[in-house]
Amino acid sequence: MGRTSGARSRLLETAAALISRSNYGAVSVDDICERASVGKGSFYHFFPSKSDLAVAALEDHWEKTRADKDRVFSPQVPPLDRIAGWCGLMRRNQARRKALAGMALGCPYTSLGSELSTTDEKIRRKCREIAERTCRYVESAVRDAQLAGLVPDGDAARKARELYLFAVGALQQAKIDDDLGLLERLEPAMFRLLLAREPAKR
Repeated sequence: MGRTSGARSRLLETAAALISRSNYGAVSVDDICERASVGKGSFYHFFPSKSDLAVAALEDHWEKTRADKDRVFSPQVPPLDRIAGWCGLMRRNQARRKALAGMALGCPYTSLGSELSTTDEKIRRKCREIAERTCRYVESAVRDAQLAGLVPDGDAARKARELYLFAVGALQQAKIDDDLGLLERLEPAMFRLLLAREPAKR
């Protein structure tokens, strides 16, 4: 059981790493199996197709990073500090991934989703689902900020979506420019969108 579980985990980790550094179309099942040291028969035991592996890898990445999001967006944290914390989390994650890959990689969900949204419905749906989960975190912070009188009243879900769209755009531009310094602009721009005063740095 342990060996089986280990093979599946290696396939998930390898697929995520290879696709992030290259692109989905350029990575074959053979590439993934070779790098993960897993036989092709074992691959198809776990995943009917490369598409199913990619969907599982996206979900696996979400689960591995969910605790960080739960911490940043905890209701115990002041709402505007949650937004600032989210920006910091994105910068740290991008710095860690760049240190491993040698280049800025952008948002894994947006990168894969934009590559395949017109050709692979399963991957498109998974990327959209994960985007909606992130927006719900942000929406809770925006709504609490509205209730506290920190930002103007309005459609919290719509405002959260605007912040999310700005964030993924910034991440993808940082990838294009290979410049994580662009992400230093996240908080000031988000607080302008919210019409809020940025929390003081602690």
